[in-house]
Amino acid sequence: MGNALLAGVSGLKAHQTMLDVTGNNLANLNTYGFKGSRTVFADMLSSTLREATEPTDNTGGTNPIQVGSGTQVASVDRIMTQGGLVTTGQPLDMAIEGEGYFVLNNGQTDAFTRVGSFAVDSDYYLVDPGTGYRVQRFGTEGEVEGFQTNDSIKIPYDVTLEAQATANISVSGNLNGDASTPTTNMLGSGLQYTAPGEVITDSTRLVDLNETSGLIDGDEIQITGTNFDGTPVVATYIIADAATAEMGDLLTAISTAFNDDSIASVLNGEIRLTDDAAGYSHTDMMLEFTATGGGVPTGTFTMPEYFQILEAGGEASQDVSIEIFDSQGIGHNLSASFVSNTAGDWDLVVTSVTGEVDALNDRRISGITFQENGNYGGIEGTPPDDPTFGLTFSNAPDTIRSITVDFGLVGGRQITVSGEEVGLATVSMDDQDGYTSGQLASMSVTQEGILAGLFTNGVTQNIASIKMAVFQNPAGLAALGNNYFVASGNSGDPLYTRGMSGGAGTIRGGSLEQSNVDVAGEFVNLIQAQNGYQANARTIKVANEMLKELANLIR
Repeated sequence: MGNALLAGVSGLKAHQTMLDVTGNNLANLNTYGFKGSRTVFADMLSSTLREATEPTDNTGGTNPIQVGSGTQVASVDRIMTQGGLVTTGQPLDMAIEGEGYFVLNNGQTDAFTRVGSFAVDSDYYLVDPGTGYRVQRFGTEGEVEGFQTNDSIKIPYDVTLEAQATANISVSGNLNGDASTPTTNMLGSGLQYTAPGEVITDSTRLVDLNETSGLIDGDEIQITGTNFDGTPVVATYIIADAATAEMGDLLTAISTAFNDDSIASVLNGEIRLTDDAAGYSHTDMMLEFTATGGGVPTGTFTMPEYFQILEAGGEASQDVSIEIFDSQGIGHNLSASFVSNTAGDWDLVVTSVTGEVDALNDRRISGITFQENGNYGGIEGTPPDDPTFGLTFSNAPDTIRSITVDFGLVGGRQITVSGEEVGLATVSMDDQDGYTSGQLASMSVTQEGILAGLFTNGVTQNIASIKMAVFQNPAGLAALGNNYFVASGNSGDPLYTRGMSGGAGTIRGGSLEQSNVDVAGEFVNLIQAQNGYQANARTIKVANEMLKELANLIR
């Protein structure tokens, strides 16, 4: 009867623990990220009344006679199954679907949690607002832009995303390769010369222009460029008599420099150079004034920074345009034309750029070829991965900014040519990598845990990558409270990674993980704990009554 009393007591204690565990599970029914526990019982050491015997030739063996001494709690196991995910709509709420834990730090140690209800503090750090622990980051996202400077994630509401100059443009679509009416190459200076009280004509004296000052005999205008057939043009117009030199004299010198294949004229004060014949043309021109009269620099004569191509000459011509940005984030509309030659190859010619532009350098990408099936065939004489043209902006006059045009892979269909009908001309400049400066406007998180920020300039930039930890034995983690865990001797060391990598699950933004407690199962556990407690109490009561009866017999 002594064993019965001890067994009953052990049963009371064990079922009391079971009740405590079940009560805690039910108390945390609505705790985000909570992992329920279960109570596992084991019997205690038994008293052996008789040892087992082996069989003999004449008799069989006998089993041991043992009397148990009760039960004990073998373990309280944490159930690490996935809880349901609930959408909250809060951009900084995050839930893990699969394995892994968010990593937070208080400046001394890491803590791990499944609850991603984060907020931004007054120092712009991403934190658990209940404890102030800072969310940790993984990788190098945000470092180059200056968003991140230490291991804790900082949300850059106080940082301006600096402007980025355009360095790459992509082109896609289809060029119409049908024979069409050839276009005539026409240049315009973009600079309209003026004179007091009169419309500029061929007979307007150069010294009467508002754009000239102090002209003297011997001043020069350098005429350079490319002729219709691609041959270089180099000539000098010398102002022999500054008092009588007229606009028509300069126009004649320009036409002569181009062998009269292109004719210079003036329209609304603007110098124009128009090819004498239509078709594929390389005609381009630059003018530069040199005040060298009498060997001493004297006057000025404002020259165009570059000549716009009002119409690009080709057997066929198709126009494209896109907004690009300089190093200060100022937008410029870049216009260009695809022009074809008689061999069916194409050039891309920059025709004009709006805003303060000092010069167009290498404005033509020549020899864009296509395969027989119409797919892109590469650039003749130029590495196909580096077709570029150059610009010099006024706010950086000493820097020629190279811009690379991406036509796709050789044999690919990013850009194609087709000769079936005019309606197939769909080519366009569809993307570029420059932008103006901007401030952070909103955020989202990817499945990999990368925080992506949308800035006021329309640019989406990676801000940081959420750090995650996975463990060999997550059930071995030790609970700290506040939904936090720390590593224990049986959990294994944390393996730090990011979402969808190294065994970690995916991260869902705008969501939180619910408790994994099963209410119905816990109610059953309550009944079982109560029944077990009552049964063991009955054991103690019966054993006590038997002891009383024995005492009465002894009397």
